[in-house]
Amino acid sequence: MSEWIQNVDWPSMWLSTGQTLYMTIISGFFTFFLGIILGLLLYLTAKDGLLENATVYGLIAAFVNVFRSIPFIILIILLIPLTVIIIGTMIGASAALPSIIIGAAPFYARLVEIGLREVDKGVIEAAQAMGATKWQIVWKVLLPEAIPALTSGMTVTLIALIGNTAMAGVVGAGGLGTIAYNEGFQANNNTITLVATVIILVIVFIIQYVGDYITRRVDKR
Repeated sequence: MSEWIQNVDWPSMWLSTGQTLYMTIISGFFTFFLGIILGLLLYLTAKDGLLENATVYGLIAAFVNVFRSIPFIILIILLIPLTVIIIGTMIGASAALPSIIIGAAPFYARLVEIGLREVDKGVIEAAQAMGATKWQIVWKVLLPEAIPALTSGMTVTLIALIGNTAMAGVVGAGGLGTIAYNEGFQANNNTITLVATVIILVIVFIIQYVGDYITRRVDKR
C-alpha cells in the first residue's frame, strides 16, 4: 500500500483535481445559461410555440445539431483559433473552456427543450386564459414547472462535462486527463492512471447524488 501511494505525485494530483473542478464549474455555469436560452428559443419558436417562427427555429436547430454532433476532440482542434482569440493561448485549463462550453451548451439546450415540452399544456392555457403575457408565461409558468427536468438535465450535462475535461486534458488543458495521460499512460505508471480515474468517479458520483437530491426536492408531482 505504501509503495502504491509513493508512486503518485500527490501535490500534482490534487492540483490536477482542482483544475478539473475549475473547468467543470466554470463551463457548467455558462453551459447552464446558454443552454437555457437556446432551449427556450427552440421551444418558443417551434411549430405551435408561443413565438412560432420557422426560420429562427431552423437556424437555432441547425446550430444545436451541428455542434452537438461534432466529436469533442475534433471540436477542440476546430476551435483553436477562436480559443487563442478569446483566451490568448491554446494551453491550460482556461483555454479548454470555450470548446467545452460550445460543445455542451447545445447538448443541454436539447434537454431544456424536452423538459419544456413536458410541461402540462393545460397549465399554459390556464395562464393564457387569465391574461398572462407570453413572457409572463415563460418566467412564471414554463420555467418553474420545468425545474425538475432542467435540474435533471443539468446533472447529466455536468457529468458529460467531466468527460470533456478529461479529453481536453489529452491536448494540454490540464486537469486529471492530462496527468492520467502524461504521467500515467505515457510514463507507464498505471497507478497514476488508476488514481485519476477513481477521483473522476468520485466527482461524478457526488454530482449525480446532489443532482438527484435537488431534483427530488424541487419535483412537486
